[in-house]
Amino acid sequence: MWIQPEEVLLAGALWVSERANPFFILQRRRGHGRGGGLSGLLVGTLDVVLDSSARVAPYRILLQTADSQIYWNIACGSNRKEITEHWDWLESNLLQTISIFDSDEDVTTFVKGKICGLIAEEKRLQPGEEPEEDCGKFREAELKMRRLFRMPEEEKLVNYYSCSYWKGRVPRQGWLYLSVNHLCFYSFLLGKEVTLVVQWMEVTQLEKNATLVFPESVRVSTRHEEHFFSMFLNINDTFKLMEQLANIAMRQLLDNEAFAADRSLPKPCKTLKNVSALKRDLDARAKNERYRTMFRLTQDERLDGHTDCTLWTPFAKMHVVGQLFISNNYICFSSREEELCQLIIPLREVSIVEKADSSSVLPCPVSISTKNKMTFLFANLKDRDFLVQRISDFLQRTPDSCWGDTSPLSLIGQSAPTGSESVSKGRHYHAGLPTASRALLQLYQQEATEDLGPRAMKEKMKEEAWNIHFSEFGRGVCMYRTSRTRELILNGIPENLRGELWLLFSGAQNEMASHPGYYGDLVEQAMGLCSLATEEIERDLHRSMPEHRAFQNETGIAALRRVLTAYAHRNPGIGYCQAMNIVTSVLLLYCTEEEAFWLLVALCERMLPDYYNTRVVGALVDQGVFEDLTRAFLPLLYEHMQDLGVISTISLSWFLTLFLSVMPFDSAVLLVDCFFYEGIKVIFQVALAVLHDNMDALLSCRDEGEAMTILGRYLDNVVNKQTVAPPIPHLHALLTSGDEPPPEIDVFDLIKSSYEKFGSLRSDVIEQMRFKQRLKVIQSLEDTAKRSVVRAMMTESAFSIEELEELYCLFKAQHMTSCYWGSSSSAAERHDPSLPYLEQYRIDPVQFTQLFTALAPWLCGGHTPSLSARLFRILDQNQDGLVNFKEFITGLSGMYHGDMTDKLKLLFKLHLPPALCAEEAESALEAAHFFTEDATQESSFLSNPDIMGQQEVTSGEEGQDGGGDSEEKKEEKVKDYRYYLRMWAKEKEPKRETIKDLPRMNQEQFIELCKTLYNMFSEEPLEQQLYHSIATVASLLLRIGEVGKKFNNGCKRTDSSQAPPAAQAPPTAQAPPTAQAPPTAQAEQEGPGEGVSDESRVCQALADAQLETDEDAKDDISVSSYSVVSSGSLQCKDIADDTVLIGGGEQRRGSVLDADWSITFEQVLASLLTEPPLVDYFEKKRDIQAKMAACKAQRAVERQISSASDHEFTQHSV
Repeated sequence: MWIQPEEVLLAGALWVSERANPFFILQRRRGHGRGGGLSGLLVGTLDVVLDSSARVAPYRILLQTADSQIYWNIACGSNRKEITEHWDWLESNLLQTISIFDSDEDVTTFVKGKICGLIAEEKRLQPGEEPEEDCGKFREAELKMRRLFRMPEEEKLVNYYSCSYWKGRVPRQGWLYLSVNHLCFYSFLLGKEVTLVVQWMEVTQLEKNATLVFPESVRVSTRHEEHFFSMFLNINDTFKLMEQLANIAMRQLLDNEAFAADRSLPKPCKTLKNVSALKRDLDARAKNERYRTMFRLTQDERLDGHTDCTLWTPFAKMHVVGQLFISNNYICFSSREEELCQLIIPLREVSIVEKADSSSVLPCPVSISTKNKMTFLFANLKDRDFLVQRISDFLQRTPDSCWGDTSPLSLIGQSAPTGSESVSKGRHYHAGLPTASRALLQLYQQEATEDLGPRAMKEKMKEEAWNIHFSEFGRGVCMYRTSRTRELILNGIPENLRGELWLLFSGAQNEMASHPGYYGDLVEQAMGLCSLATEEIERDLHRSMPEHRAFQNETGIAALRRVLTAYAHRNPGIGYCQAMNIVTSVLLLYCTEEEAFWLLVALCERMLPDYYNTRVVGALVDQGVFEDLTRAFLPLLYEHMQDLGVISTISLSWFLTLFLSVMPFDSAVLLVDCFFYEGIKVIFQVALAVLHDNMDALLSCRDEGEAMTILGRYLDNVVNKQTVAPPIPHLHALLTSGDEPPPEIDVFDLIKSSYEKFGSLRSDVIEQMRFKQRLKVIQSLEDTAKRSVVRAMMTESAFSIEELEELYCLFKAQHMTSCYWGSSSSAAERHDPSLPYLEQYRIDPVQFTQLFTALAPWLCGGHTPSLSARLFRILDQNQDGLVNFKEFITGLSGMYHGDMTDKLKLLFKLHLPPALCAEEAESALEAAHFFTEDATQESSFLSNPDIMGQQEVTSGEEGQDGGGDSEEKKEEKVKDYRYYLRMWAKEKEPKRETIKDLPRMNQEQFIELCKTLYNMFSEEPLEQQLYHSIATVASLLLRIGEVGKKFNNGCKRTDSSQAPPAAQAPPTAQAPPTAQAPPTAQAEQEGPGEGVSDESRVCQALADAQLETDEDAKDDISVSSYSVVSSGSLQCKDIADDTVLIGGGEQRRGSVLDADWSITFEQVLASLLTEPPLVDYFEKKRDIQAKMAACKAQRAVERQISSASDHEFTQHSV
């Protein structure tokens, strides 16, 4: 390509000149191509170690002048062809012009201007492309990666690092390329080349460790091998990026959604050195994720920036040092000291932002006032003017809200329609519903008399403590959150405030405020729809806290149904999962319907990610994290519990229901209080505390059942002695092991103990452990799916277990590749997790063709895509344009493991509708003919008396059976129910297709079959014998078809009496070869009429197929092929001679086809049986192992050979 002219001082260093004229020199990098010797090896090593651009562009063109010692590099190329095109252009367009210049400076100026003009013209001709953000060095590295590892342009490089790859005990210095979907490494040292490509989807473990053998290294593990990389300049940054890319790959396996770059990312002010746009995108995503997690914000919130500052805290009368965060909808503050102070200010609540007077005590302050009369003072801001401007910009984009923040309950009923009462009553959800304005507990406790006992007084004291906290720290979203807030939560939230505070601390209140009316509209859309999720919801409705009176009537059940159905409609990826009903029923006790819905959204989509999808991946991940934490904190107990296999059994129900299903309700709800404030770490702390309290008893257990009994008894007796609500019976089995009543455990003591013993757990550490476990869990689930598929297919195919596993991996890889390298259909559309494993992954026709070409034993050169498309149409029984793994294996198994009849039957069907579509017919008239059912069926019955006879016999048998049935009816008036079951089973049983059920093949279809067969044999060792055989069979079948046609049309022709009746009898598969002689002889006695022209058509088709093959063949193609078929049109003369086909003058009349000509499958089969080469070919056992190995090698993205062939250079130089 043309490049901006660069100065080159030493033109001969490390380069070899290949062409030269008075003004230009074409050079090749020393060591590139053939030869090079030791100097070439040294140069190649230097290029790799120093990351020289010569590895990408080993050819260049220099501009030189006679008097100057300075050269100008004006073009570079990756191969000879490219650089030679540039050289030819220079010689033909510039050489004569610049030869008349008097001054060398004029020559240099003119050439440089011309090259810059060429570059500008190239950019102008590509207006659709966005301007490149990446620097030239990075684009060069991306080009190098694609060349070295043969990656398509869709594969984007994120970053690259210099490092060492440990191959055995020897480190190989080279470059690590991290792209969106692959980890690649390349090294070239003194002639030894190392190339490594690992798909991120194959990574099972990613660890950063330091040992004596591998100092400060990164270990990348897959299912079959481990790779170690070390000697990084900044190992922490590299490892974080590797984690992000592996995490993206796991999300692709889970959701089947391709990675999409963030197009809204602001452009940098200047091009960043060696930092790609994708790297900036991923860094921004990581920051956004941390920001959203820290402040419990919605998934679409994006951090705009952050800065150090101080916040004046009126409750403490001091300035707190921390960081201010600005995003599109929020202003947030977090103190440097953990839990000292945290603040969230939604922009919808902001009324005034102003710069306050600056002083030595309060430098650069900014005052922010909210609609509920709260004022926040930030100071020590570095760039106050810019900050105020950014906040003002975001405020202008924020829609005005008509409600304030003083009363969160004022949001209730916003989704109710504003129409008349009659319209409201017609909706499933409206303001008139009891659960639209009040929680279920409020509905069922309003009739109870006021309790003045000690528990009630304790509850009043809690409410008063919270009211004091509200007056001091604020109420609602803008409340200061401090360590005092956590103390109040650990002491228990009053029941009257529980719903409000759950909404506040979970972030659900922000989401509800920004989506008024959303829930009501969603309910209207979802109710009445029938799906798998709604069926499961209906089944579980009455299992949701049946012990509570709120769910013993239709009011509570209907509210639960609406919330679960609305969420299933909102998020069909999750739909409904067991345990969601238990959690949602608890939310409805303390919140209105709309509040419960948004709390469920916060739980499923942010606080418990992936917990409630079809495979409960999130819960399995946290189960693995819990095992790691148990090993770290309780190592003795961990070893014993692993032997019993208890941890994995107990922890799943604990995490999925937040202890609500295993602990008394009044106690478990206190854990939910802490969970909404602290997050998942509270659940881990309490789970560890439960194990710690029962350590001695668990260590003495001898089996899993005993351990489960101990833990069940313990959790059953965790009580809340401060509750004022009437006792709710706990339906969990009360497990006792003796007459002594088990001791009660106060839930407050359990929570306090968990904070004292395991309070050192940090959320960021848990997230790191989650990533490690996510790799294991998802890969384990993929292995389980593969084993299930293989077991299911073992009975339906003749492939071995190992072959099925390999085929499944290739099939799935083909599906997944389309996720990131594009396809004609979306991968997400082709993946349905609700389907059985056999049908989850599906491929479209393009992907099917790629797999067919790589794995099928029947390859037909240029005819292969057409054959693949026909097989796809046969396998795609539901005609949705997709084929699943089961269908794919069915087609492949028939080609590899079927007997000769099965293989020929499949080949025969590939040339009949629907496999042979109308577009593949030679003329529209013919296509319309053989796609018209009535005419085809009528001619089929007339021309095949065997089928008619068979039908007569069958009908006779049916008549006899019918007579038997009537006699039965006479004998017994009432039939046994088993009779009807047998009849129903007989109707449902699929009818096995026989060779007589296949329709007849017309002339055009037969010609296509002959083409396929010839192309199929073109690369076989016995090509000549097979071609002779197929020509013989084709001639034979043509005569059989002619005889059959004359017999069928005998009543219309006067000369039909010449054809003996025996001549048209269709041969069967069991008939000896001599049985075909009479029709052949009879056809030969006929003059050079239609029969000869039909043979001409077939022979011409074979000749055309031969010519198509010749164009793609190599120079050393077998001469025997030419001795058989000439390049002209052909005509069959004598099938007994060695030379079957010779040249003829008659051209094929493609537009005129014999509509009455047809043959049956039995005739094709019997004719093929007369030729031993064809019988041997179709009965030969094919081995798919070699095909799969070649396909895997191709998918391994091998290194591309960068050197061009020498004869290519010769062609250009001539």
